Amino acid sequence: MTDTYTRLVRTGPGKALAKQLGLPRPARLPRREDRPEALLGPAVVLGASNGADTIAHLLLKQGVDVRRRFEELRSVGTVVIVADEITAPSDLGELVLPLAGAMRSLAPGARVVTISRPATGEDPARDAARGGVEGFLRSLAHEMRGGGTANGILVADGVDLDSPSVVGALRFLLSARSAFIAGQFITVATADGHAAEDLSRPLAGRTALVTGAARGIGAAIARTLAKDGADLVVLDVPAAGTELARLANELRATPLQLDVTADDAGQRLVSFLRERGKVLDVIVLNAGITRDKMFANMDAARWDSVLAVNITSQIAMMQNLLEQREVLGSHPRVVSLASTSGIAGNRGQTNYAASKAGVMAFVEALAAQLDPLGGTANAVAPGFIETEMTARMPALTREVARRVNSLQQGGLPVDVAEAVSFLASSEAGGIRGTTLRVCGQNMVGR
Repeated sequence: MTDTYTRLVRTGPGKALAKQLGLPRPARLPRREDRPEALLGPAVVLGASNGADTIAHLLLKQGVDVRRRFEELRSVGTVVIVADEITAPSDLGELVLPLAGAMRSLAPGARVVTISRPATGEDPARDAARGGVEGFLRSLAHEMRGGGTANGILVADGVDLDSPSVVGALRFLLSARSAFIAGQFITVATADGHAAEDLSRPLAGRTALVTGAARGIGAAIARTLAKDGADLVVLDVPAAGTELARLANELRATPLQLDVTADDAGQRLVSFLRERGKVLDVIVLNAGITRDKMFANMDAARWDSVLAVNITSQIAMMQNLLEQREVLGSHPRVVSLASTSGIAGNRGQTNYAASKAGVMAFVEALAAQLDPLGGTANAVAPGFIETEMTARMPALTREVARRVNSLQQGGLPVDVAEAVSFLASSEAGGIRGTTLRVCGQNMVGR
């Protein structure tokens, strides 16, 4: 799905004109179907710590050509900067400046990932250095070219760099599955989680529920989870029954027509699962609506309906599932759909932004409730994604929204789906209560 402007400036006279006028020229983003291998080689690992040695050995085990310097490499596909042991801001330059001279050698679609520790409030100099890594990475992401991205992993003190969630996050961010994620950090809080037996089907043997599954992002999530091996229950409102049935047939999934805002929705879901002997390992809370209006013209109907679908229904559904533990598997994974509107706000979306900010706070609290069960809760916050809904936006607004990110284009539903699938995997057990933005870095400073 490529917009008209992007098609024009990628080839022929349009490409030459865009270059001459200094217009945005969005690069083609390679996704999983374009580049199924785990990462693009050769790889350079920067850093002198034991952690850097650990990461280099992990990549070598994957059969990657790993170097510790850029010399003699004409093209570099992967750069991992391991900054886990820096203690002062003066340490940062020596670590990252070798990349400065190699930026022009980065291959199209290259990946740069930093691995560092979060600030703890215990040591001012060390915290300043750790914060510096974040500022460096977010700015570097704005400078990547050719569809390349830069992201980071924050590993809590006491968690080893070869822990499952660190390895899983690194694999995800280096792969083509993270095509529309830029300038973001994944925080690994614990050493929990484990690698899947078959990395090509990380959700094999697990049952997943996807709400709002009939179309758009929900359908993309269902297809991606199915591709990754999950057995699916797909849920949507009765009005979307035809599309839901079509998707269920395509994926050999179990369909459930249900309005998530109904007073008895949670109990009906539990009864449905019991009757079919299904136990949920993954719950994707995707159902959502918009009812945009300037706040001066906002009424109770628009406000209440958005809050009811987007957040209140999630709270009620999870409460029912937690009360009926027999329908929840061990180590359950919950992934909820938030939005960048809930982070930065958006004109005409006070109700929507309130609901999505609520989602992000909800998963943080839910993660604490799931922790004794070995479960996790996280959110994915899409930015501008090419869907039927965004296609109905005014043309100028839509065009601006596509260009104001580091990748200068809109994302695809599959980009959101890939992030959901990663957070739903067994490897992501140490990631909890966080929100991962899938937005191409579309807001200054974040």
